[in-house]
Amino acid sequence: MSDDRTEPFSPPADRLAGLATPEVQRLAARMAQDAFTRIFRLTLEGDQAGLRVAVAEIGRLAKDWVQAADGDEARALRLALLVSGIDQWGLAWCQAFGLTAIPAISALLGALRNGMDAGDDARLQQQFAAIGQGESDAVDFKMELRRNIHLALWHAMIACEDRDEALSILAALGGMLVALVAQMPTIGWRLVADALALIQLRCVADAAASTDLARETTEALFAVLRRTLPRETSEPMFAQANQAVIAWQRSRRLH
Repeated sequence: MSDDRTEPFSPPADRLAGLATPEVQRLAARMAQDAFTRIFRLTLEGDQAGLRVAVAEIGRLAKDWVQAADGDEARALRLALLVSGIDQWGLAWCQAFGLTAIPAISALLGALRNGMDAGDDARLQQQFAAIGQGESDAVDFKMELRRNIHLALWHAMIACEDRDEALSILAALGGMLVALVAQMPTIGWRLVADALALIQLRCVADAAASTDLARETTEALFAVLRRTLPRETSEPMFAQANQAVIAWQRSRRLH
């Protein structure tokens, strides 16, 4: 009997696609990344004036984008995607770098919800619940968001010169990937396979990945996943990642 994990995969229908198309979902994930990156950079620089300007500007642009949706439910979903995405970036960075909070991110999340009435808040909570209700609901948002978070953490890890800091990020990233598989049994391991394929491709192109510490931590990340995940999950996961790398290499040779 064949393992259905090796068969071509068609995810269940995204029940939120009628309110937010795949393109809108991916845009929400990128907007969340851009917002977090800008706020975190200014936080590291200690630029309090810049942070206030950024929070106000990001909040205004985000609200304009939310209001452009057609209907209250679609607007609530756009806002839920943005808030969820920014929050997940913040949580990932807090885990990886041992932070208790990022105050400017909290301020931004609060600004995005300012001015909401009881009806708006109820619709927002409903859309939050809808995003998490099914693995394939808002799947394009989830794929774009997790891919970018995982890659950003890997880049941060291989850029480290301090071994203890690199190992701390390694532990956080490995834990996130394992947790993702547990939280999303059908799609999660495929998202991890996507991340592993991209990491392997970046290892070829990114000079930072060639240092001894970068190689050590990258190899350790793969080893953690092989050791921690059940064999029936890890084998197809690594096989899918390797197939993606091989396909990319073949396409390069054709060009």
